[in-house]
Amino acid sequence: MSPARNRPLPVPSSRSSSAPSAAPAAPLSLQLFSPSGVLARPAALSLAARRLKACGFQVVEDEAARARHQRLAGPDDVRLAALHRVAAAAPSVAMATRGGYGLSRLLDRIDWPLLARSVERGTRWVGHSDFTALHIGLLAHTGAGSWAGPMATDDFGRAEDAGGVDDVTRDCFIEAMTGELEAVGFRTEASFDSLQLRGRLWGGNLSMLLSMLGTPHWPSARTIKGGVLFIEDVNEHPYRIERGLLQLHQAGVLGAQKAVLLGQFSAWKPSPLDRGYTLKTVVAHLRSLLSVPLITGLPFGHVPTKLTLPVGRTVQLLVQGRDALIGW
Repeated sequence: MSPARNRPLPVPSSRSSSAPSAAPAAPLSLQLFSPSGVLARPAALSLAARRLKACGFQVVEDEAARARHQRLAGPDDVRLAALHRVAAAAPSVAMATRGGYGLSRLLDRIDWPLLARSVERGTRWVGHSDFTALHIGLLAHTGAGSWAGPMATDDFGRAEDAGGVDDVTRDCFIEAMTGELEAVGFRTEASFDSLQLRGRLWGGNLSMLLSMLGTPHWPSARTIKGGVLFIEDVNEHPYRIERGLLQLHQAGVLGAQKAVLLGQFSAWKPSPLDRGYTLKTVVAHLRSLLSVPLITGLPFGHVPTKLTLPVGRTVQLLVQGRDALIGW
C-alpha cells in the first residue's frame, strides 16, 4: 500500500523520478490526446510517453495530439474528432496532454452519450485545469464519473532539471488507474477535528467552474446537492479567488455542499495594494459566511504533487486533528 492509501499523504521535500513503487499487473492501454491548448513543448509529450510506458502502460498517441492552430491544439473540428475518436476506442485510460484553453468551444458539440459509453467500457478520463470542462459536462449530461489528476506534458513530461516526475503524483495515478486506490490523505488546519460526512466528490478549476455556471453543461441541483466540492486555480490573485468563491456562494452552490475542499492556488503575484491581504484572508472571510466546512490543504492543482481524485464518486470525508482522509 502506498502512503496515500493508508495514512495522511506525505508531501516530499524532494522530487523523485525513480521507477514507480507499483505498476499495472497487466498493461493498461493509455491514449494521449489534446482537447485544449497547443503543445508548447512537443518534446515533453515524447518524454511523457516514455515515462508512462516505463510505468507499465501501453501508450498510444492520438494522431492529432500535436496539431497546432493559433493557441489551440488544432482547429475545433480536429480536437472534437480526436475526443470522439478516443471515446470510440475506449482505452483503459484517456489522458489529456495539457490544459490551457479549448474545451469550452467544444461543449455544445460533444457526443456525451459516446463518452459515457466509453466509461461503461472501462475508460478513465484523466486531467485537470481546462479538462474540468469535460469532468463537469460529463457529470451534468450523463452522470458518468471521471478522474481529476495529472496530465502528460505538465506532470510526466517535466524535465529532470525542473524536478522530473513527482513520485506521489505518479504512484497515486497508477493505483487509481489499476483500481487499487481506495483513499487519499492530506494535512489540513486543526479546525474541523472529528468531522465525518459523505457526499459526491466533484469540482476542479475555479475559473472553469465559473465559466460553466448557468450553462446547460452545469450539473443539476439534485446532482451536486450535498456534495463535496474541491477547487483549485493558477495565476489568479487571492482577490479573484475570493470573488469567484463569492459568486459560487451567492449562486447557492457552496451552501448546498456538505464540505468544500480548497486545493492549491499557485503562481499568483502579490500586489503593493494588498497590505496584508492574502489567501488566508479569503479563507477567513468565506468561513464567516458559510456554515459548510471549508477545508484547506488538498494536494491538487497546478503543482507538482497532486492526488488523483474520482469525480462523480460518492466519498467519505474524515478529519482527525490535522489529518484528512477521502475514501471511496
